[in-house]
Amino acid sequence: MDKWRAAGFIYRRLLKHSSILNHPRSPNFNRSSTSGFAYNYCTELENLAGYCKQQIGYRNYATSAERNPKFSSVNSEDISHFKSILGEKYVIEDEDKLDDANTDWMRKYKGSSKLMLQPRTTEEVSQILKYCNSRHIAVVPQGGNTGLVGGSIPIFDEVIINTSLMHKIVSFDKVSGVLVCEAGCVLENLISFLDNEGFIMPLDLGAKGSCQIGGNVSTNAGGLRLVRYGSLHGNVLGLEAVLADGTVLDMLGTLRKDNTGYDLKHLFIGSEGSLGLITKISILTPPKLSSVNLAFLACSDYSSCQKLLLEAKRKLGEILSAYEFLDVQSLDLVLKHLEGARNPLPPPMHNFYILIETTGSDESSDKEKLEAFLLRSLESGLISDGVLAQDIQQASSFWHIREGVPEALMKAGGVYKYDLSLPVEKMYDLVEEMRTRLGSAANVVGYGHLGDGNLHLNISIPQYDNTILAQIEPFVYEWTSKHHGSISAEHGLGHMKADKIHYSKSPETVQLMASIKKLMDPHGILNPYKVLPPSLTS
Repeated sequence: MDKWRAAGFIYRRLLKHSSILNHPRSPNFNRSSTSGFAYNYCTELENLAGYCKQQIGYRNYATSAERNPKFSSVNSEDISHFKSILGEKYVIEDEDKLDDANTDWMRKYKGSSKLMLQPRTTEEVSQILKYCNSRHIAVVPQGGNTGLVGGSIPIFDEVIINTSLMHKIVSFDKVSGVLVCEAGCVLENLISFLDNEGFIMPLDLGAKGSCQIGGNVSTNAGGLRLVRYGSLHGNVLGLEAVLADGTVLDMLGTLRKDNTGYDLKHLFIGSEGSLGLITKISILTPPKLSSVNLAFLACSDYSSCQKLLLEAKRKLGEILSAYEFLDVQSLDLVLKHLEGARNPLPPPMHNFYILIETTGSDESSDKEKLEAFLLRSLESGLISDGVLAQDIQQASSFWHIREGVPEALMKAGGVYKYDLSLPVEKMYDLVEEMRTRLGSAANVVGYGHLGDGNLHLNISIPQYDNTILAQIEPFVYEWTSKHHGSISAEHGLGHMKADKIHYSKSPETVQLMASIKKLMDPHGILNPYKVLPPSLTS
């Protein structure tokens, strides 16, 4: 430890640090205890909606698709039938409410639905879909509508089936840690419920205050904890879903092991509501651990970020719970556009920044292990500077920077967003090539989940420009395909990338997906124009 103290500039800011037991990424976090310091990311994002509409307008990309003439339009008899199922209160025709439901968060897509239905039970969902299937009325399942690829809004006049009123927690077993809940439960509410029970959700997202668990599962959302707890394909034990014809599939198992036939739940995880509407979920939740530490570090180059990740996996091992990175361009945007954002480190600016979180059960041991890791990393030159959060406010401010990048990008003007999986060693090559390609016409930034190879590539411009877009696409998809990556790491395909799936999947694989879609939804009424190319599903 004397050697660590002698190392100098990092440790001088760490002398009084303590484990963070109550910050936004901690299972112990209590938002009410932060006295306004904690960063409510979702509220900020929601407040941005009007701002972005005013500043850069709508970018309706739906014009590239054509409405399927096989779909019926809703008439007065249909509305009367829906009212007989739900009651008049839950059949929404109000233009203001529909305007929000027709518009995605990015303000890129805007549908023209005249009707939103709000079922409260699985049976009501079943009756709605059975009727819509018989009438060939297209529908779009919608939860919190926080998606980024146009997957949760109508493209034309599809009926919106909003699950917000299906928000009951069905059961929780403390022995097994299995939670069963309805699809409309807001993620943050589930996190709070489990916190009181001494458990945590294996999923954590910046949009947790608005997004719903049904949408999370339907898109196979990733988030900040994937490096520790894995994807929803591993954590979801079972689900209940309603097929296009109204058939209810009860796959709501709570067993860790069940090898009886095909594990059909995986068809619905990540299929974005195109195969069925998820109504209930059973999910395995880990116990809450008491020791949480968060470090904000600087690296001089991307190679050091990679080497630091490898060392973190080796030296921090079982306590490593998050490994996030952002480049200097990302941090600069946050400092310019986010109120209250401050650089945790003194000048000068560094090329890259890393957030490392550890979560364990032994405060003393975890702290010692992290300090030793930081000392070795400093002495070897992998990190140039850094600081450990000393209290809840400082930890919250660290996460405010990382989670605030999307907001800062939207405040800066127009933004083209790409959510990519790539081999870690290749991730930042794409950012640099895009900068060379676009020159001074755009500000290209890169950040994301380095621990699981997920790059969020963002091209920031004052206003949307089709000339710049033509330089970005299809290049970004071709580059990703060439390097054996995925064009969608965690956001899904939605409408934005439905006709781009071939960059990540072979023709045979896509054709099999289309055959499954045709089998399960013969009339194609479930979330049309999404996930798969319309030419294969119409």
